[in-house]
Amino acid sequence: MNQNKNNIIYNGTTIVIGIPFDDHSSFLKGAFKGPEAIRTALYSESTNLATESGVDLGSNNKWQDIGNIDITNNAKAFVLIEKVYNEYLNQGARIITLGGDHSITLPIIRSYSHSMKKIDILQLDAHPDLYDELNGDRESHGCPFARIMEENLVERLVQVGIRTMNPHQQKQSERFRTEVIPMRDWHRDMNFKFSNPVYLSIDMDCLDPGFAPGISHYEPGGFT
Repeated sequence: MNQNKNNIIYNGTTIVIGIPFDDHSSFLKGAFKGPEAIRTALYSESTNLATESGVDLGSNNKWQDIGNIDITNNAKAFVLIEKVYNEYLNQGARIITLGGDHSITLPIIRSYSHSMKKIDILQLDAHPDLYDELNGDRESHGCPFARIMEENLVERLVQVGIRTMNPHQQKQSERFRTEVIPMRDWHRDMNFKFSNPVYLSIDMDCLDPGFAPGISHYEPGGFT
């Protein structure tokens, strides 16, 4: 990965960073393959990078893909992720992240909280990921938003598309005052208004498993 060895100023430039990490996943593993799978699909011959609005995602000036973060020590992964993001955010980059399990959201948001005074999160997900711990792991992919809210890293967390929420996570949501919009209540005309910069977090299981069968925990009735 190019870790800005030439001190390039990325002011306003959108960069893509891959984080091949799933050490905090439960049940099925494999999310670490996500970054390369997304790139393979994006640049395959079957993909057309020109959108219906006329935007050409293949244009060289749209973004820079700087590769993956090279994680060689899973125990120190969060420290490394936060360090790398601090570097690029301090250079003014706008970052698109390819994961990786959802646990990586915690070090990323820690980094954003350093560079921005206030930030909100719009989370598209089948699960609220508010567990205090999951299988004894407080950094599990089921826990990142509990840690984020505990550390007061964001002002507002809006969770859209939720399709399962046990009593523990309901209490956690009430504790942290998250705004939950279950999938059954979502509609296309919803207008979300934020007063702070927004971090968009997309978990693949926000999609119906019929359209995203490679996810770990299936929750029918998602986005299509």
